Amino acid sequence: MSIEKILAISGKPGLYALKVQTRTGFVAESLIDGKKITVGLRSNVSLLSEISVYTYDGEKRLSEVFSAIAEKEDEGPAISHKEDNETLTEYFREVMPEFDEDRVYASDIKKILNWYNMLQAKELISKESLKADGANENNAPADDEAPKTEE
Repeated sequence: MSIEKILAISGKPGLYALKVQTRTGFVAESLIDGKKITVGLRSNVSLLSEISVYTYDGEKRLSEVFSAIAEKEDEGPAISHKEDNETLTEYFREVMPEFDEDRVYASDIKKILNWYNMLQAKELISKESLKADGANENNAPADDEAPKTEE
């Protein structure tokens, strides 16, 4: 599974896998305990594949950040998101030296590292899958894929 179907739901702890869309919202499964919940259309939901991190040159997709962490940690777990803010900022600077320190807060870094470790524990993180996610998001529009399925 790639991060394209992984959700962060405001007010709910952890991450969720999108299972089924319904007329009034969708069904998601918690990556923490496997429980399924229904989520209405009014809920504030973010797809991880749509989240970006500010850099001095623009923005980087979260999949690219996860890929950099996976490369640094050889696909193992990252440091805990419960470290002090200075340690987290230094770590994040090693992973992504070009991040905009004025617009990326310690709380953002904590969330990113927590999400990475959660996905890594579920074996959803690998350098290859993240790079493929990033390539699909940045380089291959959906229209390019249509001819491949018609064959």
